[in-house]
Amino acid sequence: MRLLLDAHALLWWLAGDPTLSEEANAAIANPGSAVFVSAATAWEIAIKQSLGKLDAPSDLERQVELNRFEPLSITIGHAYSAGTLPRHHDDPFDRILVAQAVIERLTVVTRDARIGLYGVSNLMA
Repeated sequence: MRLLLDAHALLWWLAGDPTLSEEANAAIANPGSAVFVSAATAWEIAIKQSLGKLDAPSDLERQVELNRFEPLSITIGHAYSAGTLPRHHDDPFDRILVAQAVIERLTVVTRDARIGLYGVSNLMA
């Protein structure tokens, strides 16, 4: 399985939070899964962390490496695609995840039901 973690799914995984669904937990832990973390997710986490709205590891990049997750850069194609998506979702971070999932053929691990409105594969976080 090729997974793209939404910010909350990533943070729940890193914290060992039981809020993460058993199905998502198993998919992420599966050695056959390729698990990606978008640069947009790191950006979103850093912004919310700096505003005091989120508690997250200060060594996020290292945590991604330690968990053998794949960093996913944002390309011009991703950005353009995100800008042309229907307005189901106004959060720019989620829109870029949708675009990346479509272009890279990834399943988004999320609790955000609006992601499914785009027809992308998703797994309930």
